[in-house]
Amino acid sequence: MIGLPMNVPAPGLPARVRIHEVGARDGLQNEKTAVPTEVKAEFVHRLAAAGLTTIEATSFVHPKWVPQLADAEQLFPLLADVDAALPVLVPNERGLDRALALGATRIAVFGSATETFASRNLNRTVAESLAMFEPVVARARQGGAHVRGYLSMCFGDPWEGAVPVHQVVSVAKALLDLGCDELSLGDTIGVATPGHVQALLSALNEAGVPTDRIGVHFHDTYGQALSNTLAALQHGVTTVDASAGGLGGCPYAKSATGNLATEDLVWMLDGLGIETGVDLAALTATSVWMAERLGRPSPSRTVRALSHKE
Repeated sequence: MIGLPMNVPAPGLPARVRIHEVGARDGLQNEKTAVPTEVKAEFVHRLAAAGLTTIEATSFVHPKWVPQLADAEQLFPLLADVDAALPVLVPNERGLDRALALGATRIAVFGSATETFASRNLNRTVAESLAMFEPVVARARQGGAHVRGYLSMCFGDPWEGAVPVHQVVSVAKALLDLGCDELSLGDTIGVATPGHVQALLSALNEAGVPTDRIGVHFHDTYGQALSNTLAALQHGVTTVDASAGGLGGCPYAKSATGNLATEDLVWMLDGLGIETGVDLAALTATSVWMAERLGRPSPSRTVRALSHKE
């Protein structure tokens, strides 16, 4: 749309935001049927061509738990020519071995701020999961890999309800103390609101966690993902997770609907004059292409508006 959105900066916001694209992993892992490996590879290539510089490629988990990503060994070599950072999720040392054998240089571990989700997702207590991650992070760092720590259920848990801020801070610090380079705060069921976001970020700062090591990962269950993202940007956060076309959720949290759509995020950031390096038209075309292969329209409002497919 010519001249839109208008570029109208707001005070107190960062000049540039790095989008951590999760559609190829977090998005596709929640599909009911497996997407062909060659389609996944084409998806990642198209995302990179649209200007995304960090694209989470896949997950080296046991196929029993996430069958949609059982082709990690077949997919990753097909991405060797992709001009972007390609993080992969690893749950344990076995997953790390598989990832490193293929030349992965950015890995992520996936923890929980609550005991119930840790039990359901990792079959461990929070403390046991941290103990499991310790050698994974140490070995990855020794090998020169960058390590991201995901922290789920930071703003609410479907079984436990409200999650105290101090509890989230405690687990977040533990992940960083293991050696994680960055931390992604997950609103896994989409219940966060802007004041809650600001409070958690402030509490992390007070506990010695610098804002430049924090990313945010919002779900749009209650339509709050963009407002929560803006609250994080106002606090100084410059890394935002998003999923092309709004794909994904969480297979272990029934009330988790789609991730923040990358296109919706880029529309807002473009309007605020914040650089992302992303070509919105190319990204929208990519999400339309993927939606056709999944057999349903994209849930992203921006994709629908720009592609005129309401």
